[in-house]
Amino acid sequence: MSDLNETTITEAVLASLRNSKTPRARQIGEALVRHLHAFIREVRPSEAEWEAGIRFLTDTGQKCDDKRQEYILLSDTLGVSTLVDSINHPSQPRVTETTVFGPFYVPPPEFSNGDDIRGNLEGTPLYICGTVRSPSGAPIADAVVDVWHSDEAGFYDVQQLDKTGGLAARGRFRTGPDGSFQLWTVKPSPYPIPTDGPVGDMLRAQGRHPYRPEHVHFMIQAPGYQKLVTHVFASGDQYLGSDAVFGVKSSLIREFVLHRDDTAPDGRTLPGEWFELRYDFGLQPA
Repeated sequence: MSDLNETTITEAVLASLRNSKTPRARQIGEALVRHLHAFIREVRPSEAEWEAGIRFLTDTGQKCDDKRQEYILLSDTLGVSTLVDSINHPSQPRVTETTVFGPFYVPPPEFSNGDDIRGNLEGTPLYICGTVRSPSGAPIADAVVDVWHSDEAGFYDVQQLDKTGGLAARGRFRTGPDGSFQLWTVKPSPYPIPTDGPVGDMLRAQGRHPYRPEHVHFMIQAPGYQKLVTHVFASGDQYLGSDAVFGVKSSLIREFVLHRDDTAPDGRTLPGEWFELRYDFGLQPA
C-alpha cells in the first residue's frame, strides 16, 4: 500500500473488493473501478478539472427535490436511460418497442373511451385511437392505457397547474372487447428539457440543443403481460434525429394525419383543422 502509484492503484482498489457481501456487489464494484480508472487515465484531468467534476456532481444532487430529479435527466441526456431500457426490454417480433419513461408521469384520472382529456388547455384537436394486442394478434380486452403529453406550447400540466387548474392532457382508458381505445385531446409540440441546472450547463458545453421531438406517452398494462412504457413520435419532426434524451425508435414514429372540415371516426364533424393519430400496440407476455 505504501508504493501506490498510477500503475498500481487500480489493482489495490480491486483487491479491497474481494470480500464483497455478494458476487453481484463484487462484480459491480470491480467493473466500476476498472472503467472509472480507465476513464481517468484516458482524459488525465488536472486537479482543477477533477474539482470541477466533483462540483458538477454536487450541484446535480442539490438540484434534485420531490418535483425534479436532475440525476435522471443526466442519465437521459447521456443515453444511459435508453441503454438500460434496451438491455431490459430487447426488441421482440410483433411487440411494441419501449422507450424512456420521462419525468412528468403522475397517475391520471380515468375516462371512458371517446372522452376528451384536454381539460382547460387550448390547442388543435387531436384524435388518438388504437388497439392493444398479443404477439399473435389477439385483442387484449380491459387493458389499462395511460396517456399523457405536453400542450401546444410544450408544457405538461404539472408544470403549470396555475394555468390548467388541475391535471390535463393525461388520462386512463380501458380497452374494449376488441382491444380498442380512443380519445380526444390537443396536439402536443416539441419542447426543451429543463436547462436551468447542471445538465443544461453540460449540454451547452457540448454544443447540444435540449429539445425533444413531438410525442405522446403511453403506459399499457394487462394481466399476464409485461408493462409497456413507450412514446409515439410525430413523423417529420425536426428533432427526430437529435432527441436530447435519445428516446426515438423508428418503429414508434407515426404520421399525425391532418384533417380539415372533416368527420372524425367517432362521427363528430369538426370545423377547421384537427389531427388523427393511430397506433396498434403489441404487449409481451409476462
